[in-house]
Amino acid sequence: MQNATSTQVKIITADPSGIGLFGLAIVTLVASSQKLGLTEGLSYAIPWAIFLGAFAQLYASIQDAKHNNTFGMTAFGAYAFFWFAMGVSWLIKLGALGPELASGIDGKQLGFAFAGYLVFTLFMTIGAMETHKVLFFIFVLIDVLFLGLSLDAFGIVPEVFHKLAAFAELGIGLLSLYGAGAAVLNVHFGRVFMPVGRPFGIFKDRT
Repeated sequence: MQNATSTQVKIITADPSGIGLFGLAIVTLVASSQKLGLTEGLSYAIPWAIFLGAFAQLYASIQDAKHNNTFGMTAFGAYAFFWFAMGVSWLIKLGALGPELASGIDGKQLGFAFAGYLVFTLFMTIGAMETHKVLFFIFVLIDVLFLGLSLDAFGIVPEVFHKLAAFAELGIGLLSLYGAGAAVLNVHFGRVFMPVGRPFGIFKDRT
C-alpha cells in the first residue's frame, strides 16, 4: 500500500497597496475638485469613481485576501463598494436611471451611510496605527471626510462641513499619491526610497 504524499505550492503575489492607493488618490482628487468648485458637474467624476475608486480598490482587496491581509482586504473592499455606491447615486441624481428614481432622493439616507462609514473608518484608523504613519494620516483624513459628509448630508451647518469634507478629500488624494509611490518604489529599489514612517507600536502584543 503506497503512502499518500502531499506537495505544498507557494504562490507569491505582488503587494497590491500601490494600485489600491493610486485608485483612492485619483478618485478623491477628482471628487474634491468638484466639491471645492474648481470643476463643475458630476458627469466626468462618475467614471473615475467606478474605475479608479471602485474597481482598482476592489482588485487590491482581492489581492490582499490572497496575502491573508485581513486589514488591507477589508479596507480596500469597503471603500471600493463605497465608490460603486457613490457612482450609482450620482447617476440617480443626474436622472440617468430614470425620473422616478431622481424624484425620490432623500439626502439624509446618504448621511446615514456616511455616518456608518465614519464609525468603520475610526476602527480602521486604529489598525492603521500599526501599519505606517502615512496610512494612518490617510485614515485620519478619511475620518474628517466622513464627518464632514455626514453633517453636510444631515443639513448641519452644510456650508462649513461641505468645505471641510472637500479639503479633507483633497488631502487624501495628495497623501495617497505619495503612499502609492512609496509602495511601488520602496519595493522596486529594495530599500526605503520614500519614507512612510514606522508604526506607532502602541497596540501590538509585545509578549
